[in-house]
Amino acid sequence: MPANLDKEQVKRWRLILGPHGQDSLAQIAAGCGGCELSPEQMGMDEALAAIYDETATSEDKHGSRSAGLGPSAPSLAKWLGDIRSYFKEDVVTVIQNDAIEKKGLTQLLFEPEMLKNVEPNPQLVGTLMSLKGRIPERTKETARMVVRAVVDKIKRLLEQKIRQAVMGALNRNEHSPIPHAPSIDWKWTIGRNLKNYQPTLGTIIPDKVYFFSRAQRSNKWTVIVDMDQSGSMAESVVYGSVTGSIFASLPALNTRVVAFDTEVVDLTEQCGADPVDMIFGVQLGGGTDINKSVAYCEKFITDPTQTIFFLITDLFEGGNEAQLVRRLKEMVESGVRVICLLALSDSGIPSYDERVAKKISEFGVPCFGCTPNKLPELIEGVLKKQDLKALAVRIATRKQPSA
Repeated sequence: MPANLDKEQVKRWRLILGPHGQDSLAQIAAGCGGCELSPEQMGMDEALAAIYDETATSEDKHGSRSAGLGPSAPSLAKWLGDIRSYFKEDVVTVIQNDAIEKKGLTQLLFEPEMLKNVEPNPQLVGTLMSLKGRIPERTKETARMVVRAVVDKIKRLLEQKIRQAVMGALNRNEHSPIPHAPSIDWKWTIGRNLKNYQPTLGTIIPDKVYFFSRAQRSNKWTVIVDMDQSGSMAESVVYGSVTGSIFASLPALNTRVVAFDTEVVDLTEQCGADPVDMIFGVQLGGGTDINKSVAYCEKFITDPTQTIFFLITDLFEGGNEAQLVRRLKEMVESGVRVICLLALSDSGIPSYDERVAKKISEFGVPCFGCTPNKLPELIEGVLKKQDLKALAVRIATRKQPSA
């Protein structure tokens, strides 16, 4: 532990180590006023101990209560309220997920009163998807509200950026006679009017101003989103479903959304209506037959050179691997823009089959994890027919902007 700690640093270490670090820290902190926690910090300590203190009893020798999270609904409701008041949203998300995973607190999701107090996030939606067959009838409407909150949040994050990326890539090669200031093609306008430079004014007086077209050409591209619905891909399925619904809302794209395990489920109709319905149409778990899903998706490819195929999977194939590799290679050779997203999430890349990833990357299928905020840039680059491998490297290695 670092030497020369000030009082607040000692208190933070006390919260990290829990009540059993009290005696040791008291000796270290003797010279800076001790490590007694404030009432608010005691509340934080209690909330954290309920999940992370494996040895605490109902009352330790320092008088700090650490009752844990038993079956009592009032106790659980109070705990949920405490963590929301003490910690920021991203920390609340981590604590909630740990409560479900470490303590098996599925009652968080089975009582409407509890679910209303939970912080909505994609990881929680993934858990709801995996438990949907066990959620009591009285809780289903509240569960939909939680999923709706997450869907709306993702759409606010991505929808406008994806729309701008798609329309910018498809329309900025055409000029329009309709005047619209935000659509001025400044580079083309300046280049065409250099002859009209006025030295006395120090500026160009253009004869004509050129504007980018705002027309949306229907179904110029086919976009197929093929999602692995095995349990490890839960967060990616949530983001993939919402992204698919955004694609489906754009007239310039003909969108198909498919989910698979050992069977294939076409979610395109739900995608066009409500992404919440689509998410509840996904059944997490089961085996994995990627080849079967790719074979199903092939029938939607009418113009390979105008088709984008997003395969969202960790590549652990339970079906015919050799045939899968062959299908993907034939897609690439025909002109389809194929991209394998090992993850579409904020939680990092899961374990994946490196051997299969290497095989398909050798003939032009980039395999990488993509955070949702990088997706618009990826889509725009693909639509502009940029080099996929270079695009994948650029997106995967670029640092996130600081908050």
